[in-house]
Amino acid sequence: MPPFYQIAANRSTIHGNPLPPEKSRRWMIGKRNGEKFTTHGAAKIAAGGFPVAVDCHRAIKLTRRLTVPQNLEAEKDDKPNEDDLRESLGVQAILAEIGAQMGFQIWLPRADRTRVLTRWKPDGEELLDNLPVGFDQATMKTIEQIDVLWIKKTSIVRAFEVEHTTSVYSGLLRMADLLAMQPNLKIKLHIVAPESRRDKVLREIRRPVFMRLEGGALADTCTYLSYETVADIRGQEHLKRLSDKVLDDYEEKAQETD
Repeated sequence: MPPFYQIAANRSTIHGNPLPPEKSRRWMIGKRNGEKFTTHGAAKIAAGGFPVAVDCHRAIKLTRRLTVPQNLEAEKDDKPNEDDLRESLGVQAILAEIGAQMGFQIWLPRADRTRVLTRWKPDGEELLDNLPVGFDQATMKTIEQIDVLWIKKTSIVRAFEVEHTTSVYSGLLRMADLLAMQPNLKIKLHIVAPESRRDKVLREIRRPVFMRLEGGALADTCTYLSYETVADIRGQEHLKRLSDKVLDDYEEKAQETD
């Protein structure tokens, strides 16, 4: 059996020893030479670091969540305060409202629905109870956790992750997971965050680990929208008559210089 490796936050080195089971919960381990990685536990990225890309034949294949070791102090500091959380839920509600106005059906994670629906009141069948797409279990689990989906019939048209933590990693990881598991999937992906985190979002989208996904670089598919931009779109006249392509006029792409 090939040796297993561990990839640590803020390190580019690879260690040849397997992690003890009791310490593997927050780590990504896998086989070398481009074989599939397996992961353990839920993703939790500490504010202090992110895994540096390892070039495994120019492809990193992930079957579940990317994970890195837990940094308790950084994690504690990265927890959103109540004001940030309320603001992010409000942005989720606005994104849902915009999508519904444009004629899309909306998906919200079940864990967020009660709180988001205090801010957005869907009409009829605008909010989906079940996703009308058929993927494997791992992919479905990832898709169901994305903050807002705009869906037309059986196709996901746009996916939004609202980042209210200072690290901005959780949404990026979920988007990267989706592309890694379904490299042929053609969906417009957006990270939505306050203007104050714009530079960080654009910089992180271009992380080396996100440039080596099998389906192409995350930066080719995923763009940034500010909270302020989302509010501007909501304020557009005749929103019901607009196409979702109006978002293309507002999104920002991660360029080499960012």
